Amino acid sequence: MKEKKQSDVAVLLGYAGSYKGLTFLGLGLSAVAMILGMLPYICVWLVARDLIAVAPDWTQAAGVARYGWMAFAFAVAGIVVYFAALMCTHLAAFRTASNIRKQGMAHLMKAPLGFFDSNASGLLRNRLDGAASETETLLAHNLADIVGSIAMLLAMLALMFVFDWRMGAACLLAAAVSILAMLSMMGGKNAGLMAEYQAAQDVMSKAGTEYVRGIPVVKVFQQTVYSFKAFKQAIEDYSAKAERYQGDICKTPQAINLTATEGAFVFLVPVALLLAPAALRSGSFASFLTDFAFYAVFSAIVSTALARIMFAASGMMLASTALGRIAQVMGAPAMEITDNPQVPKDNSVAFRDVSFTYDGAEIPALDHISFSVEPGQTVALVGPSGGGKTTAASLIPRFWDVSSGCVEVGGVDVRQTDPHVLMDQVAFVFQNTHLFKASILENVRAARPEATREEVLSALSAAQCGDILDKLPDGADTMIGTEGTYLSGGEQQRVALARAILKNAPIVVLDEATAFADPENEALIQKAFQKLTEGRTVVMIAHRLSTVVGADRIIVLDSGRVAEQGTHEELLEAGGLYSRMWADYQQAVKWRISADKEVE
Repeated sequence: MKEKKQSDVAVLLGYAGSYKGLTFLGLGLSAVAMILGMLPYICVWLVARDLIAVAPDWTQAAGVARYGWMAFAFAVAGIVVYFAALMCTHLAAFRTASNIRKQGMAHLMKAPLGFFDSNASGLLRNRLDGAASETETLLAHNLADIVGSIAMLLAMLALMFVFDWRMGAACLLAAAVSILAMLSMMGGKNAGLMAEYQAAQDVMSKAGTEYVRGIPVVKVFQQTVYSFKAFKQAIEDYSAKAERYQGDICKTPQAINLTATEGAFVFLVPVALLLAPAALRSGSFASFLTDFAFYAVFSAIVSTALARIMFAASGMMLASTALGRIAQVMGAPAMEITDNPQVPKDNSVAFRDVSFTYDGAEIPALDHISFSVEPGQTVALVGPSGGGKTTAASLIPRFWDVSSGCVEVGGVDVRQTDPHVLMDQVAFVFQNTHLFKASILENVRAARPEATREEVLSALSAAQCGDILDKLPDGADTMIGTEGTYLSGGEQQRVALARAILKNAPIVVLDEATAFADPENEALIQKAFQKLTEGRTVVMIAHRLSTVVGADRIIVLDSGRVAEQGTHEELLEAGGLYSRMWADYQQAVKWRISADKEVE
């Protein structure tokens, strides 16, 4: 049996938690406030009735002042109750949005780290934080307006047919026209257009971020925005969808809707003209005028109620698309955690017939690879670009889970280890280092928050960061990324190495750690490596083959398979892929430009 899909409101109220009752209280108060808001119109009609009844001797209308004060009291009461209703719905809305963010972040914390490589942080933030903000309007205003307007319309339905059903039907005709116009804009095949509009906005936001990051390239090659076809296409798609929805879809229905709601009185006049002669002949013209005054007053309420419903319906559409984006975050794959975790016995690493394929890919990134790293050994992964080196390294700290086979740390499948224990076992330094907008001290301390200042400074010293601290105004307390304080790629890498040294994990994974370093920084980084890798199990990836010559074993990966393995000397003697790569590397190292501009 197919499970019934929850409504958007039900999904939102599910996030409200204990504040759900406050939402219902606010909705009830909103309904009361709207009915109270109608009562002054009734008082106005009573004044008109009394004045018409005694015309032209207005002094005999003794109840006019009383009705006036009653109208004032009802108006004030309506405002007070509506304010209380909005206080309730706003408190519930803010708590709901907060719960969405908290639950979304809690779910993302369970996602494998590799998920964040394929999902940009800006996109996730827009989906979670931005979408949560968009739900606030629905709960804080739109639902209250919808419930209040429905209560008002129900009360109006009863009142409209009390005196003359024909004039009542004429007033309600405006409501019918308005509702049909709104349904044509927001219902049927047009219901999904808002989702397309929001999706186009997401794509444009992502493409815009990529363009901003690529501005240096644009300026260097003197290109324009049109050279970024993806950005240009995203802008055009967003513009086309916005123009289509606002122009082709909404223009005519909205014009009809506004005409009907703002001109509801127009529907009443023809009916009144048809009924007036009969009222004159029957001698009940005064009663007819009284009824006409009643419906004339209440025709103004129709436009107010329908305008509230229209804006509320728009809010429902926005909230629906926002919930769709939130669902994408909540649908992120969660890393499975075993109920009976095992503790690694040592700091060995083993790949046993491991295969792995990225989502959406047809060719596996790793295809039945096996190798082992004994405690204290240094094993290097080398090979052509795209061979699977980084993928293999990312499986050790469980950035992804293998498609088949298993990766073991300390003789235990990483999937059978508590993730926190596994993270304590592994320290990793990647080529794309990320430093927080905080002091150098706090950046390093992120690896072990309980570390003392002396321990952090010792790690910085071991990572050869002394020259960095000496040139900064506040040393280790200097804020990074603010007030013009920035570090070069090589300097950032050394700070990242200090972070790994402070963590003091028994297994170290190094992925192209010297990729962005100049010769001076590379020499310092190599010294830091000696401290970081001392007595530890090391898995390192490098394109500069000179950095892996001293490795205990070299694993050559090609097209996701182990092509060969052995020491540097053994692989050179084998004359295989590694030998050819070494020859190419040596030739590249010797490459120079001579004085006569010929390549030697």
